[in-house]
Amino acid sequence: MNVQASTDWHENIAPDEAQRYAQAAQLFAEIQQRKSRKYGAGRALHRKQLTVATGTLEVLDGLPEFAAQGLFAKPQDYEVQVRLSNGGMDKARDSMPDIRGFAFRVLGVSGESALGNGPATSQDFTLINHEAFVFKGSAEFVDFAVAASYGNGSLLRHLFRRHGVFGAPAQLARLLKTMSKPFTGFATEMLYSGVPMANGPYAVRVRLVPSGAPRQPAAGASKDWGADFSARLTQGELHWDLQLQPYVNEAATPIEDASVNWTTPYVTVARLMLPRQDTRSEAGQALARQAEAGVFDPWQALATHRPLGDVQRARKVVYFESQKGRGAA
Repeated sequence: MNVQASTDWHENIAPDEAQRYAQAAQLFAEIQQRKSRKYGAGRALHRKQLTVATGTLEVLDGLPEFAAQGLFAKPQDYEVQVRLSNGGMDKARDSMPDIRGFAFRVLGVSGESALGNGPATSQDFTLINHEAFVFKGSAEFVDFAVAASYGNGSLLRHLFRRHGVFGAPAQLARLLKTMSKPFTGFATEMLYSGVPMANGPYAVRVRLVPSGAPRQPAAGASKDWGADFSARLTQGELHWDLQLQPYVNEAATPIEDASVNWTTPYVTVARLMLPRQDTRSEAGQALARQAEAGVFDPWQALATHRPLGDVQRARKVVYFESQKGRGAA
């Protein structure tokens, strides 16, 4: 496949970003403390861990130049840890509408860290079941999250203050459409980064696509997404194609506007393979405890794959504050 890709991308870093991100981190730290008093220690977002598994990432050979960078520069197998979660701040029932998170950590990488603090210890990917974000940037999302953390009444008041009498219903409808998007399970859905990262001199977004034998949704899976996934793994292995989508120009593939869905084609660069395993075993539960106490963060990455754009830059500050708040940093 002849895929067009450009290195002519750039980030627009506002002069007040450091101050805004620090304020956002403090707001999320307060939410995290408040929710932890209710549910016990945990993350500010993606608090409800569903299951954890291990596997292998197999990087493929013969990739196009834009893809064959960093982690994907040569064929190699890596050990992987996967964490599945619901995206919300509460530990709600799985049947409730929510963003679903599929994070995985690639171990054994070699190169400088995106954080600039020495060698990278892993390359983390944090994916969700939506191809693009609802919000253009971090400021709008922070305001929304803070209001939502106090309940539906607070959220409605926020929407009317921000968007007015005529704009609020439309914004609410857009949010409800996003949150109520049908979800059939982590083994059957495509998962997306939603925001870009560097890939050497290029910029890309990431997608996971289920591969192998077709997988059908299981009846009643929404009652317990983790149990559905774990049951499938006790029966056999699960595979996905890891794909990259390149930046071509600012109009079609903007770096800073997270609400725009890129239109360029995806290219398969690796295969994520989870072997048959019992996530509910003693070893599986020990791994789950380790993941719950650990870090899955897009900034735990190789410098050649540093996160890009406003949402990603905000994550760097907010995630670190959250990690400190639960003793993980």
